[in-house]
Amino acid sequence: MNMTKQRVVVLGGTSGIGYATAEAAVERGAEVVVVSRDEQRVRDAAGRLGATGLAADLGAPPAGLFDEIGPFDHLVYTAGEQLSLTPVATMDVERARAFFELRYFGALAAVRAALPQLRAGGSITLTTGTASDRPTPGWAVASSICGAIESLTRALAVELAPIRVNAVQPGVTRSPMWGTGEDVEQLYAETAAAVPLGRVGTVADVADAYLYLLSQPFTTGTVLTVDGGALLA
Repeated sequence: MNMTKQRVVVLGGTSGIGYATAEAAVERGAEVVVVSRDEQRVRDAAGRLGATGLAADLGAPPAGLFDEIGPFDHLVYTAGEQLSLTPVATMDVERARAFFELRYFGALAAVRAALPQLRAGGSITLTTGTASDRPTPGWAVASSICGAIESLTRALAVELAPIRVNAVQPGVTRSPMWGTGEDVEQLYAETAAAVPLGRVGTVADVADAYLYLLSQPFTTGTVLTVDGGALLA
């Protein structure tokens, strides 16, 4: 997966899966641009990676963001705040809408804005999750977002062809998205005990899936699952 002379833009690339994907792309020779909201985190991540960093609100990408970036080959969207899982009966619907703004409409807006700068032969890789296939109580919003992203991936693959559009579907992954503390460690332990491979994923595991989809020239409209077999458990 040599990516020399290719430019990769990772939206949400300053931590977790996004950072690991940016790091993997740099290691394979790509020129990487990471974009996130917090200016200090952008500077820190870009410095560690040897990449270009830009600060922007990805819930509503600025009109000139991709003009500033210039022509590039691959767009990766991993942006997303920590989800708050709540039962429907006690749900704050406006807060639920806010999750869609970044994770779904932010992705859609980014794709639209990026198209003029995306080079021929390029790709777009979005992010979903196994909650779409196997929700549990409290996951109504998260599951809905994941399902929407999967449908969007297939629709864009048809509409934007020959640009390739795919998505990565991680299972529970040890990542800052889940937060910290005893409850999170308990989640990791319970997940590890239940899945066939006996552990939760790492961000490096998931980053490899993004790099595969960026580099695979005959794959589009695909949702690539990286969950240690959780959907089989």
